[in-house]
Amino acid sequence: MPSASPTVLGALDPTSDRAVFRQIADQLREAIDKGRFKEGDKLPSEAELVEHYGVSRMTVRNSLSVLQGEGLVVSEHGKGVFVRPRPPVRRLASDRFARRHRQQGKSAFTVEAEAAGSRPEVDSLEVKEERPTQEISTRLGGPRRVLARRRRYLLDGRPVEFAVSYLPLDLASETPIAEPNPGPGGIYARLEENGHRLDHFDEEVCARMPSPQEAKTLRLAAGVPVIHLIRTAYDTEGRAVEVCDTVMAADAYVLAYQLPAT
Repeated sequence: MPSASPTVLGALDPTSDRAVFRQIADQLREAIDKGRFKEGDKLPSEAELVEHYGVSRMTVRNSLSVLQGEGLVVSEHGKGVFVRPRPPVRRLASDRFARRHRQQGKSAFTVEAEAAGSRPEVDSLEVKEERPTQEISTRLGGPRRVLARRRRYLLDGRPVEFAVSYLPLDLASETPIAEPNPGPGGIYARLEENGHRLDHFDEEVCARMPSPQEAKTLRLAAGVPVIHLIRTAYDTEGRAVEVCDTVMAADAYVLAYQLPAT
């Protein structure tokens, strides 16, 4: 793929007190933000930027490092530096767990992927009984053992989130929930079939930088944060029937809400 032309970039301001490498990073960032360099485009090569700005190769590399640290570009060895694709998934928090989706045999992730025109996948699936942390146990009402379902979600082959669902053993063991594939509609459909009609979900959301393991699992570029979400599902009797601990690539999601005004 040929490099995008550096002609869309401006000139340096010799009177500015801003470091030269940061001026170059500012111009590249602006070109990306305004769509002059689109997602997947190859940026001008180091040699082209050196010639355009009349600076050293090290100055150009420092500029590109700034953009990599912000998660705007990704470097591919031997190929160049590319504008990082950021296909957003619109996560409709007020609709994603609607019962009609489960009745259609679809999980929330499948619904969102289809709306985004993407191909959903689940891998790295692990289902096992284990001792929960104190926090998870407290949220579930104090069980000493739970069924944990770990999985990673991908869109068009790209990892975008991973999650762990924790369920009390009396609700999950010896049911399809303990199987790798719990069936159409996922674990919430199975819970409702077993008499635990869902009433509401409580979610806590925060943004932070990923741990090294999280960055590896989600294949995150440097500088890309994650969204950390903990959800507790309650049935109509007020019992917590599941806690889901989810980590999402922040550049892959738009969190959308509809809130009543009354």
